[in-house]
Amino acid sequence: MLNKTMLFGLALMMPLSLQAAEVFEAGKHYQVLDTAVRTQDGSKVEVVELFGYPCPHCNSFEPALESWQKKAATDVDFKRIPVVFGRSWEPMARAYYTSELMKTLDKTHKATFNAVHVERRRFSNQDDLVEFYGNLGVDAGKFNKYFNSFAVSSKLKQGDSKVRSYGVEGVPTMVVNGKYRITGHMAGGQDKMLDVVNYLVEKERQSATQ
Repeated sequence: MLNKTMLFGLALMMPLSLQAAEVFEAGKHYQVLDTAVRTQDGSKVEVVELFGYPCPHCNSFEPALESWQKKAATDVDFKRIPVVFGRSWEPMARAYYTSELMKTLDKTHKATFNAVHVERRRFSNQDDLVEFYGNLGVDAGKFNKYFNSFAVSSKLKQGDSKVRSYGVEGVPTMVVNGKYRITGHMAGGQDKMLDVVNYLVEKERQSATQ
């Protein structure tokens, strides 16, 4: 039989239980893509962030995303795709792919966000970016060479194709396993986006074992 003390204890525990059992709904908290987009590694759950360096919301989302990335399980394959919503966005998207090829994103990714949104710098052309990345310790000669290379141009085209397939209309947007699109608007704010991502990652894990 439950006594008053036990009932009080259960009442205190209830919010935590509800939070742990939180369920997100398709069409309300996230969107199911009409056609699934093939992922690179079928043995893992792919999580993609669509972002742009000029986007202030992407900048404010970055610390939470970085923390999430560090804690992500080994079966999660995290990727970023810089979107190009206009001609002025393309140079920084190329800069991201160039740095990715050079394996220097640890030096450049946060620094680029900081330059745009804190220092209010404007990168209007390739020379501006070569100089900036060179000052970050990136080999300026190689960066300049790769910037308009076939490899970077191919990554840019592949990224644009993914953006269209995902139906991305704004950033930041997250896509889980090529099936589900999450935005801050649908999730209920940026702070909820990663909760929805975690829910969908677990959903994909469970479906893979069935």
